[in-house]
Amino acid sequence: MIIQDYNNYGDILMGHCSWANVNDITQKYHDSEWGIPVHDDKLMFEHLSLECLQCGLSWGLIMKKRNIFRKCFNNFDYDTVAKFNEAEVQRILNTEGMLKSKNKINAIINNAKCYQKIREEFGSFFNYIWSYSNGKTIIYDGHKDGKIPVSNGLSKQISKNLKKRGFKYIGEITIYSHLQACGIINDHAKDCPQFDKINKNYPTIKMKPDNEVPMP
Repeated sequence: MIIQDYNNYGDILMGHCSWANVNDITQKYHDSEWGIPVHDDKLMFEHLSLECLQCGLSWGLIMKKRNIFRKCFNNFDYDTVAKFNEAEVQRILNTEGMLKSKNKINAIINNAKCYQKIREEFGSFFNYIWSYSNGKTIIYDGHKDGKIPVSNGLSKQISKNLKKRGFKYIGEITIYSHLQACGIINDHAKDCPQFDKINKNYPTIKMKPDNEVPMP
């Protein structure tokens, strides 16, 4: 999820997660999911797929269509999705309200297959991706004050590795959003209740900015 889809940089610098105030759906997502560490492969695959589907679109639209995506991709059961054939692709394309992007649909199916390979190698996908932060949620200097980038050195590194493994639609901006959503990076504002809640309940590590690409 790219925050600047919803607010200008000045709003973010006020220190509030104001992007969540767009509607009840995004507010609920912010309060109950965004930034909470994920250690479940199915949920991790859903988060990653939602970020892939967002490419070029607003996060608000993705949230509104989330139940449609779940219906199309069998609740993001990646083992099932990995077996989808052309008939399943057409079924998804013909689903009312679904994004009409065959490339994105094929990317999700492709990524499910790649996801399985990572699970075979590391035991789970979340073991793989959390290894980049040694199992801790990263708090970058300046982020809690609103100086949030669209990507950084870590997201670039992970994106590069996933691309080598065959994943699609996982550029460094998409991966940065995924790291935020799954709690590997805590990018809640310092006065947002979720910021302290996550820090109190999960292991964290403070780090300096990492080759960050600022918002345009």
